[in-house]
Amino acid sequence: MILIKQSGGINVQNDTENIQETKKNDKKRSWKSRILIFLINLCLLMVAVIGLYVLFVFLQMPSLDSVLHETREPAIVFLDKNGREIGSDGRIMGVPVTVDDLPPHVWQSIVAIEDKRFFEHGAISYRGTLRAIFVNLFRGSFAAGGSTITQQTVKNIFLSRDKKISRKIQELILSMWLENRFSKNQILDLYMNRVSLVGGLRGIDAAATMLFGHGAREMTVAESAQIAAMLKAPSVYSPLKNPERNIKRASVVLMQMANQGYITFDVAQKAIAELKPAPVRHNKNMYRYWTDFVREEIESRVGKIDKDLYVYTTLNPKMQEHIAVSLSHNIGEYQGAVVAISRGGEILAMIGGDDYQVSQFNRATALRQPGSAFKPVVYLVALENGMTPESYVNDSPFSIGDYNPKNYDERYYGGITLATAFAKSVNSVPLKLTKEYGIDSVLNMASRLGVGNNLKREYSTVLGASEMSLLDLTTIYTVIWNDGKSVHPYSITKIKDAAGNVIYERNPSDEITILQPQTVEYMQTLLREVITKGTGKRANAPNVLGGKTGTSNDNRDAWFVGATNDYVMGVWVGRDDNKSMDSKITGGTLPATIFHEIVE
Repeated sequence: MILIKQSGGINVQNDTENIQETKKNDKKRSWKSRILIFLINLCLLMVAVIGLYVLFVFLQMPSLDSVLHETREPAIVFLDKNGREIGSDGRIMGVPVTVDDLPPHVWQSIVAIEDKRFFEHGAISYRGTLRAIFVNLFRGSFAAGGSTITQQTVKNIFLSRDKKISRKIQELILSMWLENRFSKNQILDLYMNRVSLVGGLRGIDAAATMLFGHGAREMTVAESAQIAAMLKAPSVYSPLKNPERNIKRASVVLMQMANQGYITFDVAQKAIAELKPAPVRHNKNMYRYWTDFVREEIESRVGKIDKDLYVYTTLNPKMQEHIAVSLSHNIGEYQGAVVAISRGGEILAMIGGDDYQVSQFNRATALRQPGSAFKPVVYLVALENGMTPESYVNDSPFSIGDYNPKNYDERYYGGITLATAFAKSVNSVPLKLTKEYGIDSVLNMASRLGVGNNLKREYSTVLGASEMSLLDLTTIYTVIWNDGKSVHPYSITKIKDAAGNVIYERNPSDEITILQPQTVEYMQTLLREVITKGTGKRANAPNVLGGKTGTSNDNRDAWFVGATNDYVMGVWVGRDDNKSMDSKITGGTLPATIFHEIVE
């Protein structure tokens, strides 16, 4: 039984219940307050963490001024004998361009396809970002992007391509910094000069030069659209690699330009009709051995390279291209090199191997054994000492000490003329001539011809055992065909700086008579008989004056050096590992065939 006590009409039980209810409500309010305070503190903590992270990211950003005013190594631009560019060293950027000095359609094509509201929004286009989000959600992939030209400029200049949150934060910060510091035109200038489009080159001027053969200032409306078409994905929309895709997207660019009022629809349609694949540029790898060779010559002419240079060379581009094709088609599993020199010493062509991308080793300047191709040096000594092509010599076994070389086919002809001995490239005769006139006279003759510095003072040198380069060997023959006057091969005629100032110009050197006219006439007769009656018949052609074959021991090297009315050309075929080739390959076979194909 429960007793309820009443006092003064007050219900004690009700008061107790009210007090308890109040305590419960206070307790609930206390938990709600605690939760609210926790959430507020959590938010503040998150803001602080985010702030610290943004500060950390900000401190890791590159130096803005240093990147905007980045320096680079001096660039060298190589030109052929016609003044046409054939390659460059250290040049990754084209000529700087600006909105003000370009035809309007060049920069308009970029804005039309990449960021049509570029001049209206700030660093970020919120409309473009939202549109990209909806498109990507609808398609279920990252099919659209919302980056502005300012953001793309930041990516090109300051940041890596890593897809990280920190990089995106840096991008936003830097984009706002760019918009506050530079005008829209200046930002567009930065973008056009730094964007990477083709072959590792940066800037639309470099891309235009590579693709169309002229700078950005000369681009047509159609060409501008083709450059702008690449911006979305250079490798996908390259007019070199994917011309159909490039033309299709360039058509879109042109219609966008018309829709936005930059050009009329008639101009757009006319430009669409002009769209075409980029002209096939000659493979510049065929010039790389040459530009590497010239690069080594530059410092000896101008000293330390501390500014951009334009180097005018002696290279004949048509000859270079023809040689590259012929060499590639003929040498098969082996390697090869070719050098051509004018009678005055201009190096007209130089190919140092089949494929520069595979091997950068220049075989035209490498030292190899010339074999019988060295024999003219010995015969010149004999001719200077009164012998003639009709003089009789005895082809029979020869030995001196332990050295007893044999003829190539181990056949001996007995009494023969000097001309026949030379044409058949017998070994005993030059050895006997050396014994008669002295090995020092042979080495002295080689020095007069400009190639005697590294020759060994031994009889094996007479048969080409001392190594020399194809360039040096070809020089010997050039002296003979230059009427016996000295030849100093050269590759550079002039060097200018970027301002057009001439800082080096070759002065013709005085020619010194090395060989007397009668000696030259006799030697040319001997060389002529090699291609008409001797080992070099495969090289013969109406415009070939003469030549000489050479094969080193065990068929490791095969040579042919011949002359036309305009130049002397040397050809070498062999293996990089210095192993023997097929026994059928001699100087009179593959090298002579390559020579014939080139000069015919």
